[in-house]
Amino acid sequence: MPTDAHPGPLRVLVLGASTRTGSTNARLAALVGHILTAAGATVDLAAMREFDMPLYDGDMEEAQGLPGGALALRDRLERCEAFVLSSPEYNASLPGVVKNAIDWVSRVRPQPFKTKHALLVSASPSLVGGNRGLWALRVPLEHLGTRVYPDMFSLAEAHQGFTEDGQLADATLQLRLEETVLAFLRLVEADARYVCLQRRWYEFPGDRTGAPVTQRSEC
Repeated sequence: MPTDAHPGPLRVLVLGASTRTGSTNARLAALVGHILTAAGATVDLAAMREFDMPLYDGDMEEAQGLPGGALALRDRLERCEAFVLSSPEYNASLPGVVKNAIDWVSRVRPQPFKTKHALLVSASPSLVGGNRGLWALRVPLEHLGTRVYPDMFSLAEAHQGFTEDGQLADATLQLRLEETVLAFLRLVEADARYVCLQRRWYEFPGDRTGAPVTQRSEC
């Protein structure tokens, strides 16, 4: 019987989506993880390089199944109530390695992105902070049924945006990031711990609206 009680802290996967050593997105992911931990969540901090996978190939999938990196990322997603993705911006869009990972993992059944909560953040040396890439990233995630938090955070001029102890150099931006992360966590808590609210989410195309929440379409 489902209840409104939810034992233990909320579990959040925080993924630094850059493969570059010393990435500012890895630093931003670590900072978000620290904020979440201080708020009482259990954080699984990960880096994209942990999930090695080839370019998506339907013939390869049919012959060999999903690669180990995709299955490992699926496992990490399934163990959490929510995830945070700190992604760089490549040519005003999302990086190919991120889209490729989404494409592979979306082939798993049941599809693990559906109904997960996500917060998108970015760090970039540009003056717009990777915000255009986050708008592009929302598209495949929302298509897959992820509940992407409306507010996003982009750190501009990120190469000079951090202090030595890993905080943001701009105190106003630090406060905004903390407020965004904590508001996101409160929303996840409301959905995870108070099951009556799950029936209030809007429907995605393809959902079987008459089915119980836990049996809606996973396609």
